[in-house]
Amino acid sequence: MTDQAQRKVKLSRERIVDAAITLADQSGLESLTIRALADHLGTRPMTLYHHVDGKESLLDWMVDRVFAQMELPSPDLDWIDALRQRCRSTRAVLVEHPWSVPLLESRTSPGPELLRHHEAMLATLDRGGLPLDRMAHAYAVLDSYVYGFSLQEANLPAQGGEQIAEVAHEVVAAFASGAYPQLARLTSEHVMRPGYSFGSSFDVGLEMLLAGISARAEEEGA
Repeated sequence: MTDQAQRKVKLSRERIVDAAITLADQSGLESLTIRALADHLGTRPMTLYHHVDGKESLLDWMVDRVFAQMELPSPDLDWIDALRQRCRSTRAVLVEHPWSVPLLESRTSPGPELLRHHEAMLATLDRGGLPLDRMAHAYAVLDSYVYGFSLQEANLPAQGGEQIAEVAHEVVAAFASGAYPQLARLTSEHVMRPGYSFGSSFDVGLEMLLAGISARAEEEGA
């Protein structure tokens, strides 16, 4: 692209964040540099610095965009149903943007969408009648579960179907000595069954957590 064409590129925060997220989704966060972003946008690195202070500011914007894509817990739903809705939505967003998981709670300059999301979650837990310390614990446990599951899911060599069957056969062969009977049983009787999907464990685990949080809220109410 010529210098004249580069100068004509129209830049905005929204366009910059869109491009940065696209690059991170395609190649991971390690590949995201100001130079790579400028090349993707058809402009120069110094031009970008007129719009963003640096990579940390860019990451703040990207994290805020990720939070904006998550559904807020609805105040019109029962509080447990609202938590379930939000956790499922969050997982779906993080599967699309796995690079974001380590960044979500690391920002020292949180954006409005991040703050709005946290406020809505705390308000939902408050509706359940939990005291403040239990609200904090419940929120931490839910996010640890959702973030951790999403990260593990994104990094598995296979999720299900024929691909997981091939991997499972290789794993079973490694158990031929009989030294790992429970691993062999899990693989052959669960993972290798038709229709298996690692992702199906998400709702099961989420219901376990929500049942525990609901039970604690009932105890506090009693």
